[in-house]
Amino acid sequence: MDVEAELCRLEAQPLRRVAGWRPGWVRQCMPAVAEAAEQTRLWWAVAAVLAGRGVRGKRAALAGLAAMAAAETVSNAVVKPLLQRRRPPEHLVPHDDVQDRPDSPSFPSGHTAAAAGFTAAVARVWPAAGALCATAAGAVAVQRVHSGAHYPSDVVAGAAIGVATAESVRRLPRHVHRLIW
Repeated sequence: MDVEAELCRLEAQPLRRVAGWRPGWVRQCMPAVAEAAEQTRLWWAVAAVLAGRGVRGKRAALAGLAAMAAAETVSNAVVKPLLQRRRPPEHLVPHDDVQDRPDSPSFPSGHTAAAAGFTAAVARVWPAAGALCATAAGAVAVQRVHSGAHYPSDVVAGAAIGVATAESVRRLPRHVHRLIW
């Protein structure tokens, strides 16, 4: 049995449902979310705001950016090239946004990995700021499925990679310190 084909079959209905959301606010918000998430602009902007909020904000911003970079690296430079999953077929997406999809492999979602990594790291340092970031990260994840760029499992895997890399980045200085001393 072809595992990828079976996954695609199982995810076709949830993908159609999310991609087919029609409320006006969804159709207005999703392009703005996509634009903000491109090139991790949203997270760089949030980091700049956090950095202007004192020592705690600077630590949160630095942790978020480090985790975001690690999550993107693991997602885009390690996992995507290994698995090479194709993007969802265009016929599953009932709107024109499907034309703007990237050519890179679908699994996992690098945008979601970056969002979850940044958010998880910020939440460890400053929980209230992390809660606000979680709303934006959730919007990024939904947008990736709504646009037809990813299957739901791509987004879930991206989120898992983001959270795992945030935890790894948090623990790294301790491990390096132990190795050196």
